[in-house]
Amino acid sequence: MKLLAFSDLHRNLDAAQSLVERSRDADVVIGAGDFAVVHRGLDEVIEVLKTIDRPVVLVPGNNETLEALEEACAGWDSAAVLHGAGTEIDGVPFYGLGAGVPVTPWDWSYDLTEEEAGRMLAGCPQGAVLISHSPPKDHVDSSSDGAHLGSEAVLEAIKDKEPRLVVCGHIHESWGQESTEGATRIRNLGPDGIELQV
Repeated sequence: MKLLAFSDLHRNLDAAQSLVERSRDADVVIGAGDFAVVHRGLDEVIEVLKTIDRPVVLVPGNNETLEALEEACAGWDSAAVLHGAGTEIDGVPFYGLGAGVPVTPWDWSYDLTEEEAGRMLAGCPQGAVLISHSPPKDHVDSSSDGAHLGSEAVLEAIKDKEPRLVVCGHIHESWGQESTEGATRIRNLGPDGIELQV
């Protein structure tokens, strides 16, 4: 299965249009959160992406809420919005967790505590493709000053559930980076998108 996966569009309509064009060669398109900027511009980005005619799996980032993303995607029949939930496409399980984890310093941010994230990740099937807006702790999560800003709960879920692939975003300085935890591949995506096989 060929994936086109991206994160952190942050209202970049040119990048969104480029992803639409590239999606024609993909089996599944994944958006790992942060379509908006501080809760603004979500609808305009989703309107561009809605022209994708492949199955699409999206999670909210910390710049938009689950409710806002579900509302923006209303009527987009090929899209599934996941947040503590899963879906299956052509026999491959996908599971999603949005929001910033751990809680960010910004009062406007849509965040989860590590405990909340851990509970929501409990339903992830073994061997799924895990879409998490936030990276796992100590993997593709380094800030510009070298701090590791990822999630302990996401890391524990990877160790426990052994997903075949984890895609994330959130930490812009780590866009494009990859890592492994056991047999699990981990990619921090960024707005340009990355083509992956599962």
